[in-house]
Amino acid sequence: MVKKCTLLTILMLLIIFICACGKSDEAGKTDFSQNSEIPVSEKEKNGKETSEQWEKGYDLPIEKQEREEAEKDCKKVSELIRDIYEEADKGETSNVVLTKETVLEIQNNVKETGCPVYTMVLYANMENYKKMEHFLKTCMDGKEDSIIVYEIRTDGGFRRMKYIFDGTDLYVFSFNVVWNEESEPEASFCSYTRIKEWKYSKKGWFCYKLCVPEYPEVTEIVDGSRLIRVRPMDEKLREVSEKCVFDLGYQGNNLLCSNWDTEHLDKLDYNGMYEYLYAMKYGKQFRAEPYPNGIPKEEFENLIMEYLPITAEQLQEYAVFDKENQTYVWRQLGCSNYAPTFFGTSLPEVTDIRENSDGTVTLTVDAVCEMIVCDDAVITHELTIRFDADGHFQYLGNKILNDGINDIPEYQYRICGE
Repeated sequence: MVKKCTLLTILMLLIIFICACGKSDEAGKTDFSQNSEIPVSEKEKNGKETSEQWEKGYDLPIEKQEREEAEKDCKKVSELIRDIYEEADKGETSNVVLTKETVLEIQNNVKETGCPVYTMVLYANMENYKKMEHFLKTCMDGKEDSIIVYEIRTDGGFRRMKYIFDGTDLYVFSFNVVWNEESEPEASFCSYTRIKEWKYSKKGWFCYKLCVPEYPEVTEIVDGSRLIRVRPMDEKLREVSEKCVFDLGYQGNNLLCSNWDTEHLDKLDYNGMYEYLYAMKYGKQFRAEPYPNGIPKEEFENLIMEYLPITAEQLQEYAVFDKENQTYVWRQLGCSNYAPTFFGTSLPEVTDIRENSDGTVTLTVDAVCEMIVCDDAVITHELTIRFDADGHFQYLGNKILNDGINDIPEYQYRICGE
């Protein structure tokens, strides 16, 4: 009897060991359908498609055929870009951020699918964009249609989005893929959602808001806004956008979001703009650790005067200047001196360049805001610049058009005086 029990025990252990080995082998395979991180709606679990859920428009049931098609497509795309991802420089941190060049190389490979492909690289163009533009125009004509679009993220992962228009409503089925530590692709989530409202702007932006949980179901705002540039950006406009306005933005300084000119230089927040001009000039983030008592007078003034027609005397008057230490006060942007706004996340985009008779150039700039607002021109402003023969430039003034200054939050100066 003891022998029999011993044999049964050994047999059970062997069975467990074999099963464990089998599971270990399976774990190494790229099987999107077995990934436990994909959320499955309650309706999909119990097979009930309630009218209440369809009315809400999110967490909609996903048909088996649609999921299998997405898995198949994503496996093909993973193979198209695997070598690029494996050979890319991923840095030393756990949060992978690939170079702009690598992300665009991945995009170039994915465009072989024939589908529209865009990236998270700012100002980058969508590949195969004409297909997306045709789809949107078909939807505007009220005709049923569908299209698959790929989004390439800066971490090397990607998202497959299938937009489906049924003649009345527009839906999107999203299937997200990430790379694990072994450089194997894994599905992280999928979702099927109705688009609450959408438009295709004159500039070529696909703007839409997804149906998302709302109060009282949730107490915090869930942002379902999306902005995707479809029509390519003019190369000259992209170049000027990157060179003259990208590093400034609309957060932490007011050079682009206030009305000023050479006669009203006192309106600008010089202590706030310093770090942005520093990044523009040196191509790296400003670090304040070496300056516990403030930024030395000459360093601060030389940088500001390079980009603005202002004197050292004016700077000492208009900025927060510590006469005793001969330094300019600088403080990190934080909760104590900045109230976050949706507008602050906007991306400045140059839409027109006008050469003036006095040798200056006026740039027409739109503030493109995806978060909550979902608007490709929250404000439009004209930024006047003077370029020299070497390509260097100075800002000479900014004018917000159409009373847009009343549509954005009042600027909060980083340092109100000492």
